Amino acid sequence: MATAKILVVDDDPAVRNLVYRFLSKQDYEVESAENGKNALSTFEQLNPDLVVLDVNLPDANGYDLCKEMQTRTGVFVLMLTSRSDEADKIRGFSEGADDYLTKPFSLGELEVRVGAILKRQRPVTTAEQQCLSFNSLEIDPVRREVTLSEEIVPLTALEFDLLHFLASHPGRVWRRAELIQKVWDYEYVGDQRVVDVHIGQIRKKIEIDTSQPAMIQTVRGVGYKFEPPPSVVAST
Repeated sequence: MATAKILVVDDDPAVRNLVYRFLSKQDYEVESAENGKNALSTFEQLNPDLVVLDVNLPDANGYDLCKEMQTRTGVFVLMLTSRSDEADKIRGFSEGADDYLTKPFSLGELEVRVGAILKRQRPVTTAEQQCLSFNSLEIDPVRREVTLSEEIVPLTALEFDLLHFLASHPGRVWRRAELIQKVWDYEYVGDQRVVDVHIGQIRKKIEIDTSQPAMIQTVRGVGYKFEPPPSVVAST
């Protein structure tokens, strides 16, 4: 498998250089930028698999930058912040961030988070390659595309993984902690409402009425389940 490419964006030279050197030693191809303008320029040239992005930049809002990068390539984004407020994390996730690290953080934690995110790039198995079709909703795990009434649904990488996982187990109820373990691929320490945020974002994009979701249903006191409409057809 090709070496993963990572862009590190932070205006603090100490943090930026530390993360750059550490990830370079992990055999990743790493570039860095100190502000939003240079980040977008380097982003276009590098086409990274992952962006490690500081929320507070001198010339840009990290949330807006995350959203802009996501719309361009669907890149994975790991946000860095000095704020421990869960509301800030929830906002970051709603803008498409895949994960969050609060400063100060250990290099060991950074390594685990980066590795877990990049695991989602693994080749899908033959069983996982099967397209899922639910009336007008189709999920293609090979192209990592979701279409609704033949229109592409613009999901972030994490939103796709979450929807595909739920749709692959129709009718089964999953607790939030289970979804975090299965989809995030490690033990997330923090507010499990991050699952609710991503579910809410997916519902906005695929449900006719988000107040009465038909496909991704809430099971009170437990978690979520995917309920396909009648006449489910698996295509090849």
